[in-house]
Amino acid sequence: MTDGGRMPIASNADVVAVRQQVRAVAIEAGMSLIDQTKVVTAASELARNVLVHAGGGRVTVEVVEDGRRRGLRLAFSDEGPGIADVEQALVDGYTTGAGLGLGLGGSRRLVDQFDLTSAPGEGTTIVVTKWARG
Repeated sequence: MTDGGRMPIASNADVVAVRQQVRAVAIEAGMSLIDQTKVVTAASELARNVLVHAGGGRVTVEVVEDGRRRGLRLAFSDEGPGIADVEQALVDGYTTGAGLGLGLGGSRRLVDQFDLTSAPGEGTTIVVTKWARG
């Protein structure tokens, strides 16, 4: 991991490293095993999307608090081709590659907050937050 919780995503090994780091930080945030699994699965899907569809990018991993609870915030960003139709990309089964088309929609269901910003030719940023359950 690099400074400030920021990690590169440029290879399959980086996707594995993202999974490992997200699990470690989820444990630090006090997440249950079920919530750890959900956020690690979402992180893996999103990191793989960055690698496959954008050729690479980065993620920032941080513990966040809102005064009542702790959680994990992940911010994925790339300078890839962007997503022409964000709503369509979130529909299960829609894919521009060889996958099942479950990555974005599935990731959105696994976390508590999901914000996707993208424009053709400008890249994509996805910020997700998963809160630890009491």
